[in-house]
Amino acid sequence: MAIRLYRAYTPGTRNRSVPKFEEIVKSKPQKKLTYKKHLKQGRNNRGIITSRHRGGGHKRLYRIIDFRRNKENISGKIKTIEYDPNRNAYICLIYYEDGEKKYILYPRGIKIGDILISGRKSPISIGNTLPLTSMPLGTAIHNIEITPGKGGQFVRAAGTVAKIVAKEGRLVTVKLPSGEIRLISQKCLATIGQIGKVDANNLRIGKAGSKRWLGKRSKVRGVVMNPIDHPHGGGEGRVPIGRKKPLTPWGHPALGARSRKNHKYSNTFIIRRRIG
Repeated sequence: MAIRLYRAYTPGTRNRSVPKFEEIVKSKPQKKLTYKKHLKQGRNNRGIITSRHRGGGHKRLYRIIDFRRNKENISGKIKTIEYDPNRNAYICLIYYEDGEKKYILYPRGIKIGDILISGRKSPISIGNTLPLTSMPLGTAIHNIEITPGKGGQFVRAAGTVAKIVAKEGRLVTVKLPSGEIRLISQKCLATIGQIGKVDANNLRIGKAGSKRWLGKRSKVRGVVMNPIDHPHGGGEGRVPIGRKKPLTPWGHPALGARSRKNHKYSNTFIIRRRIG
């Protein structure tokens, strides 16, 4: 993915960069594969804000993505590579032999006109979906299922890739992008290759307005609040937080504190915890 850099001809374009969109094709999304997404603006069913700093942003039409990829032995042809406002990765429109159309995540290296297929006996090539038991060790994969038949839940962001490390019994050892090494059932499906748009993390927003277009509102630091509003608040002039560790507004540990439950059901499947 190429990145377009701006000259600072306005304050908003200083240090701003955007993708060049060379891979994607200008096309309207498929009507049958879209629906209007109701934005909750961080509020629950009673209208109370439960997730702060959300709201506004551009309207979005949700694209229905096929994370299952369970059409066995039916080949499909890539027709378009499109932008998706609901995720940082691109998506592909695929036409199957039986006439069905579906959106899938864009694997890096796929081009318009390529043929993809899913199934146990599918060839080991980029974009094809197979059970983990049918893949050799060292295969780069994405869109990995945790529960067979539920659809991919791991490794779906732009530029991410996982790797098959070992096989033993009914389980496969997979190294995830976070550094976590985890056991997954051999019956679970995964797609071969890396997700495209690998430079997504290298983009620079450039100005606050760009964040607002994405539906993200500005944040206020705790140290500038009053003591009633935040544990870091209060004091005369510019002062440090006054605590041994940083805290959330509700007094819980913040900035790096691990929040995973000690007795979570999936702990037995994790061989090595993620880095950081």
